[in-house]
Amino acid sequence: MARAIWSGSISFGLVTIPVKLTGAVRSHELSFHMLHEKDDGRIKFERICSVDGKPVPWDEIVKGYEYEKGEHVVLTDADFERIDPEVTHTIDILEFVELEKIDSMYFDQPYYLEPTKQGRHAYALLRETLEQTARVAVARVVIRTKEYIAAVKPSGSALVLDLMRWSSEILDRTELDLPENETLPPAELTMAKMLVDSMSVEEFEPAKFPNRYREAVLAIIDARASGKELPKAKKAAPARGKVVNLMDVLERSLKESRGVAKESKGRGRRGAA
Repeated sequence: MARAIWSGSISFGLVTIPVKLTGAVRSHELSFHMLHEKDDGRIKFERICSVDGKPVPWDEIVKGYEYEKGEHVVLTDADFERIDPEVTHTIDILEFVELEKIDSMYFDQPYYLEPTKQGRHAYALLRETLEQTARVAVARVVIRTKEYIAAVKPSGSALVLDLMRWSSEILDRTELDLPENETLPPAELTMAKMLVDSMSVEEFEPAKFPNRYREAVLAIIDARASGKELPKAKKAAPARGKVVNLMDVLERSLKESRGVAKESKGRGRRGAA
């Protein structure tokens, strides 16, 4: 069972909804230790001072901000306490906006919001209101002494608190050399749309896409741990040639896509039989 990392309430207007916050995602990254090749000894890292070259204990380490090359300002615990935001245990809704009006790049880390018994009805009311108006709530929240801007969004039967990046964290795309006013031949655009249609599905099913890299690494780990033969290495995919005629490439892609779709339907009929 998921463990709550924060408890408080959602507040908008005079409405208060008691909730608990739990993680909505988990990492599948594999963790490796660094070992000495000769004897499998774990590698340790020491904190070495760049001035005297000696190890430094934790109680002699302070935080410094480099404001100029080689020049630091040291901040104490008291400095950080001075600027700690007020811990209110409230998700304060500031405004509502259509979801499509928020660039997806702003969304950073999702968490599930779970209501307490007392908040179930108001929770359901907020969820259905957001769903039917196609809006999300923009809010401020303090978690573990750090303030965030966040979005409260409906997701199936749940409300999700999606922590957002601050506007200053998003790099300005105007610095990139992008094709703003590219002339697109109607025939190419039509063919590209046909390719998209041929590859489109009714529903997104994330379970169809396993983490193949993680599975391959685990297979090697299992083989080495049990003394089995290592899995055969996959052959590298052949290099693709340069795009000479985009229309020809689109046509070939469309034929391949239709062939894959036809084969998939055939397998489905045989399976049903």
